[in-house]
Amino acid sequence: MGELRADWRLRLRRGDAHGPVCGAGVLVDQHTALTCAHVLRHPDAVMWLEFAENDALEPVAARVPPGGWLPEREHGEDVAVLRLDSPRPRARPARLEPRLRAGQEVYATGYAEGFDDGMNLWGRIGGASGERVQLDAVTRAEVVRAGFSGAAVCTRPQEGRPARVVGLVVSWRGDLGELLPEDNRLAFSYLIPVDRIAELSPLIKELSSPGAWDHGFEERLTRWFGDPDEEPVKITVVPPDSGKDRSLRHLLHHADIVHRGGDSRPHLADHALGRISFPVGEYLAHWDWLLGTARHFPGTAGHSPGTAARAPTPPTRSIRSVRPGRPVTVVVDGLDEEPRPGPLLELLGRLKELDFRLLLVFRHEGGTGWTAARDELLRPALLRHTDALLGRLERAEFGNAVRRDVVDSASLASVTETADLRRAELRRIEALRDPQQQLTRLRALIRTLRADLDRQGGR
Repeated sequence: MGELRADWRLRLRRGDAHGPVCGAGVLVDQHTALTCAHVLRHPDAVMWLEFAENDALEPVAARVPPGGWLPEREHGEDVAVLRLDSPRPRARPARLEPRLRAGQEVYATGYAEGFDDGMNLWGRIGGASGERVQLDAVTRAEVVRAGFSGAAVCTRPQEGRPARVVGLVVSWRGDLGELLPEDNRLAFSYLIPVDRIAELSPLIKELSSPGAWDHGFEERLTRWFGDPDEEPVKITVVPPDSGKDRSLRHLLHHADIVHRGGDSRPHLADHALGRISFPVGEYLAHWDWLLGTARHFPGTAGHSPGTAARAPTPPTRSIRSVRPGRPVTVVVDGLDEEPRPGPLLELLGRLKELDFRLLLVFRHEGGTGWTAARDELLRPALLRHTDALLGRLERAEFGNAVRRDVVDSASLASVTETADLRRAELRRIEALRDPQQQLTRLRALIRTLRADLDRQGGR
């Protein structure tokens, strides 16, 4: 099955953060949510949105922006678009699915009286009922009720395929007009499908389009942010105003430092120094070294970097991350928008010497600084990372051999056989003349080494 909890499922309170629960909603991006207009009652209402299934996310007030009160439009519906007072990029937004098919199994989570923590009801997509779609429950007790208005109607989650939101719960109807579905002979739920909401709201049309997000990129980048064993320098191309760009906006909160191309280099140096600790009184010395006005790393008069990429690693016994065990991550957003990329790349090279991890975002393939970033930052970092992984593999293999009691004069040369093979492969890669081919082979070798370390228990 898919994930049990979802950041995008919202519980709505009226008035303030402690007001009464009055319905549900759906987070569709870091700034925007959907609910039913009748939950708000009027377009000037202020609602409080709670992330009912992730208490690490703070509640936030929201209100209807211009054009967000959809009943006012011609052929409008019972839908309201809400703009959050402050964004919630840490929350994963819903995946919107504009296609529905009859008989499709779906479910909704609402907050009926006595169920403030939520209750789930299942059903199947029935037929069209005007602009709404009928939702058939197995029993009348599973028909929606007060507290479900604005709830996401979702597809069944499957392993590797998260739930998708196909519409919003808007109402239910019973043939006898009784207050509870089970007190009627017949009762049905109704939803407004995503494709109908997209007809009314240009923003929802954009967010539900096929290219609105790049979920594969999200998964790869989330993995990179979360695993220090991933490549220490990563270069990616993110075209402006693309689905990949929208996905990146939701992931930048993972970075310790975000630097925009064209911004002040001293500002970046200052942020970087705020993320490491060093001996008292050495701030200016480190500042000068980062900005290239001092040729020697503080305390090492003989250290004279020719370029950031070729400089020997400075002594780091006095340098450490403010958060031990977690490397500092820097994102440079739009490196090719930097008028003079050379000095910035030198600064980034010095940060790499201090074991900072770097994500370099270009807005155009082959943009300004592309070749230098590849040759002066990416390639040396991958070679150094590969060598470090090889060292760990050698130690893991040797340690396992010792534990198996197979190390003697006859077997000593073969106990690191896998690491020896991988190191021979590294030497062949280093001999390659084509930089791009070398990078491709290096990345493949890094993946192989990570798999080797998993088997050896060395990660």
